Amino acid sequence: MASKPGILTEWPWTWLGDFKYMVIAPWVVHATYTYVTKDRSERDMGHFIIFPFLLTRILHNQLWISYSRFRTAKGTNRIVDKNIEFEQVDRERNWDDQIIFNGLLFYIGYTYIKEAHYLPWWRTDGVIWTILLHAGPVEFLYYWLHRALHHHFLYSRYHSHHHSSIATEPITSVIHPFGEHIAYFALFAIPLLTTVLTKTASMLSFAGYITYIDFMNNMGHCNFEHIPKRLFSVFPPLKYLVYTPSYHSLHHTQFRTNYSLFMPFYDYVYGTMDKSSDTLYERSLVRKEEVPDLVHLTHLTTPESIYHLRVGFASLASAPHKSRWYLWLMWPVTVWSMMITWIYGRAFVVERNVFKNLKLQTWAVPKYSIQYYMHWQREWINNLIEDAILEADEKGVKVLSLGLLNQEEGLNRNGDMFLRKHPQLKVKLVDGSSLAVAIVLNSIPKGTTQVVFRGNPTKVAYSIALALCQGGMQVFTLNEDDYKKIKAKLNSEAASNLILSKNSPSKIWLVGDGLSETDQQKASKGTMFIPFSQFPPKKTRKDCLYNTTPAVLAPKHIENLDSCENWLPRRVMSAWRVAGIVHAAEEWNVHECGNVMFNIEKIWKASLEHGFRPLTPPAESNLNN
Repeated sequence: MASKPGILTEWPWTWLGDFKYMVIAPWVVHATYTYVTKDRSERDMGHFIIFPFLLTRILHNQLWISYSRFRTAKGTNRIVDKNIEFEQVDRERNWDDQIIFNGLLFYIGYTYIKEAHYLPWWRTDGVIWTILLHAGPVEFLYYWLHRALHHHFLYSRYHSHHHSSIATEPITSVIHPFGEHIAYFALFAIPLLTTVLTKTASMLSFAGYITYIDFMNNMGHCNFEHIPKRLFSVFPPLKYLVYTPSYHSLHHTQFRTNYSLFMPFYDYVYGTMDKSSDTLYERSLVRKEEVPDLVHLTHLTTPESIYHLRVGFASLASAPHKSRWYLWLMWPVTVWSMMITWIYGRAFVVERNVFKNLKLQTWAVPKYSIQYYMHWQREWINNLIEDAILEADEKGVKVLSLGLLNQEEGLNRNGDMFLRKHPQLKVKLVDGSSLAVAIVLNSIPKGTTQVVFRGNPTKVAYSIALALCQGGMQVFTLNEDDYKKIKAKLNSEAASNLILSKNSPSKIWLVGDGLSETDQQKASKGTMFIPFSQFPPKKTRKDCLYNTTPAVLAPKHIENLDSCENWLPRRVMSAWRVAGIVHAAEEWNVHECGNVMFNIEKIWKASLEHGFRPLTPPAESNLNN
């Protein structure tokens, strides 16, 4: 929102929320119905393809968003190192409003301008006029409109909304108040209306011009430099005709320079070109890929999870992962993306963060959760994890934390397999089990004397049971197999506090994978389920409380945090991810994987000292006993 919102700031359909596309639906239905019902000789293809063209614009913009986020996460040719936070993502989530607006104007224009009917596919003279009218009137008028928008009166009411984003993304280019978009469309309509009224327009000149505008807007705000220097060497006048991402980024950092639309020519003419434009361009062009201090290795979960990655849909990534009805409409795309991930043979960068002086990256293994449970897939998955570890080691990464099922015991013995295979690894492998244990212990309400233990026994489960039994707390388990497995890990004194019972005497349940709906029905009303597993249990009881999986609230000094980690709320990080950060920050030169369990109290205190905070009030007695 602008600092002093003026008239026509809000979009007229804002109140419709996710149903805003209903605004354009009647026009789409009418155009489709008219095309289908008319005789072939009377059909107007130009009217019919307006909606498909709008869809291609959405796809075009989304491809730029994903690619830009991938490139800036890697650091290659990155221009501005400022951070993007949730506030910016929320402000820019309505980037498709301008596509709806343009679509409405196209339909209205077709209805009332007879010359817009039955356009040919191509007319050379119309294309030439479009180019000349853009290079002349459009660029010139935009330059002066843009300068006017930087006058304090208009800037505070309109244009400041756009400049709230210092580190730009492709979609930043179209984040303006509604009134500002009206002015922009009036400018861009000059070539369109002129060619229509002179009967030189064609469908390709229309589509090509709008696509050119989208391409240049996205390119100029993508925050990584990619235009090769040799283009300007071969044709020096090009520097006056085409701007670069670094050229426009200076407008967002300096504000009073580089006002031009896509052609810097007018900045040269009127003396508003930033003197550091060439220097920033050359520096960004040679910037190498960033080497992180820490890598967190995760993987895809459900088929739709690819949309929830930071390189997917920004609005979905900024909220906890949950199923949405409209994603079912995208199943053809989802299936295609699944095929790509099955073929793609290496982990890829999805996010970068900064913690104090540490550079953090999250990499994702292109495999889904269901594949981790397929025995014939395990060797392939382990090879992908191993390749990621060796790549991190070669780059000089200090710590690599294994997230989700990448450290599953049945897959690679909690990462121990990689240490045995590569004993000379310099990068330290962390499975995060010690911090997960600490978080669960500190989630148990103070004064609790009994807990129910249910779920598949794991390294984390054994450590929790041991800590509680040694601390004098009674641990009830409902399953005989679980009882035998856990008891085998306990000494005789601690084992006396482990009790096999078919009843559930406590309202505090510590649960892991394998918790069934039948098990949950055995819990009494008001029971608190505290997961110790990587994945949350399915919530079947509305009369019970479900905690999140082991996680903590991230401190404010973790920067560039604008996406949620799977199902966790904003600025909440899993124990397995945080453990790696703490290991790197403390410079603990040890591995934590396999059967090795790091000092639970030590890592808990270190995480608190670094600013991480529990989601529930700490129960210190459960950890200190």
